[in-house]
Formats: sequence, C-alpha cells, structure tokens
Amino acid sequence: MAAQKINEALEHIAKAEKYLKTGFLKWKPDYDSAATEYGKAAVAFKNAKQFDQAREACLREAEAHENNKALFHAAKAYEQAGMMLKEMQRIPEAVQLIEKASMMYLENGTPDTAAIALERAGKLIENVSPEKAVQLYQQAASVFENEERLRQALEMLGKASRLLVRGRRLDEAALSLQKEKSIYKEIENYPTCYKKTIAQVLVHLHRNDYVAAERCVRESYSIPGFNGSEDCAALEQLLEGYDQQDQDQVSEVCNSPLFKYMDNDYAKLGLTLVVPGGGIKKKSPNATQDKARGPAAVGSHADEEEDEYSGGLC
Repeated sequence: MAAQKINEALEHIAKAEKYLKTGFLKWKPDYDSAATEYGKAAVAFKNAKQFDQAREACLREAEAHENNKALFHAAKAYEQAGMMLKEMQRIPEAVQLIEKASMMYLENGTPDTAAIALERAGKLIENVSPEKAVQLYQQAASVFENEERLRQALEMLGKASRLLVRGRRLDEAALSLQKEKSIYKEIENYPTCYKKTIAQVLVHLHRNDYVAAERCVRESYSIPGFNGSEDCAALEQLLEGYDQQDQDQVSEVCNSPLFKYMDNDYAKLGLTLVVPGGGIKKKSPNATQDKARGPAAVGSHADEEEDEYSGGLC
C-alpha cells in the first residue's frame, strides 16, 4: 500500500516538473498545473507516511503558487509543510513555516486566517517553548483586535496571561491581565472584569506589590456592580488580611469557592499566597505582655483594674 502511494506521488512530481518546463512553443511555465500536481504528490506521500517527502512536495507547491501570485494558496501549502514537520516532531521548524504562512495571509488580505494560523502555531509549541507560544498568542490577539473580533482577541490574551503566570513572568502577566480587563469592560462583560481583578490582585501580591494590588481594587470601583459584589468583599478581606500579616484570614479567602474555582493557574496563586513576615498575626503590646506573665498575671491585672474603680468614680 505504501509503495503504491509512493509511486503515485512520484508520478505527480514528474507531471509537475513537466508543467514547469519551457520550450520553443511554451515560453512560460504552467505554475498553476504544477502546483496542483505537487499538492497531489504531498497527499500521496503523507498517506504513505513519508512525511519528509510530503514536506518537500508542499514547499514546491507553495513556490509554484507564489510564482503564480496566488498568495493564499501558497500560504496554505506552507502551513501543510509545517504540519508535516509536526509529524516528524520538528516543532520549532513547523512553527517557523506556519508563521510564514500567517504573514502571507495578512499580505493577501485575509487576517482572520492569519490569526487562526498563529493560534495553531502557539498550540503546537506551547509545551516546547511557552515563551514563543505567548508571543504567538499575543500576535493573534493583535490581529483579531484590529479586525474588531474582540471575543477571539480575548481568548488569545487569556491563553497568553495564563502561560505568563505559569512561567512566573508576573510583571508581564499583570500587564496582560490589565489588557484583558480593559477589553471586557469595553464590551460590557462586567462579571468577567471582577474575575480579572481577582487574578490581578493575586499576581500583584505574588510580586510583593501590595500598593499595586490595592490600587487595582480601588480602580475597579468604577466598574458597574463591582462595589458591593462578593468579589469586591472577598478582595477587601484578602487585602486586609495581607496588610495585617494574618495568614489565617488570607488562606480562608483564597480557599473559598470564589478563588478555588478560577482558572487553575490563578487558583494556584491563591493557594500558595503567603503574607509577609511568615504569616505571624500582629499582637497588641498588652496581649504580648499578658502572654509572657501567664494566666495568673492576667487575672491579677484584671483585679487591679477592678480595685481601682471599686470605690466608684468620685
């Protein structure tokens, strides 16, 4: 079966090369017909599991389409070549070709297809190079935003934000989340703005930037419905606990369903949040002294106060 497919592919290659030849009566190569034959050869090689030969056929198809000024079809062929490289586990090379295809889609005036290609490339390389995946998702988001396809842009930004948090690139994550929140506010999806505020606060606290976290909550009061929401109340409680170095209060908030059922990357930020100073609750000076003197001393201290006023106030 594989041998039959390989022979079939080679026949298509021979036909393609014949179409590209010129002669006394044929001054111009037939790029369109050659591209069609190379495309058929690529499919046959792929079916025979000859992925490297399939990749080569796709590249020749792309070149023929480029020579024919058919940019969209050339981009498709480059994308297919990238998918052949994926089959060979040559992921960075595959992503390079898909990026090239996306640029050609943009040049051709089909930005939506370009953004989809960038997203596909991001998914491919996410486990190999998260940094590259973030870049690709951000590029896709930018293309979607330029086309006013804001929901798709938000989906890409969300993927980028989560990867940044996972990679502990918290400064960049804070900026990415702010971008998300601004667009959600623009499309009047206010409940999601509240969730993004929680994510922002967690990121800022992990950056040890209490001031930025507090400012983030303060600025969110301008979002309709935020003030008085359970999200707002929980964040105020979280910030109070963090400021007072009360680990118990912080842990109680971060273990609430509101925080635990967020996207996994943000939920983990909550579960691993530790207050400054090791989480020792601040005590008043009197309480510290009483503890040092013991229960009897505390009782005696109370008796003294009682004796002082036993004769009345006058």
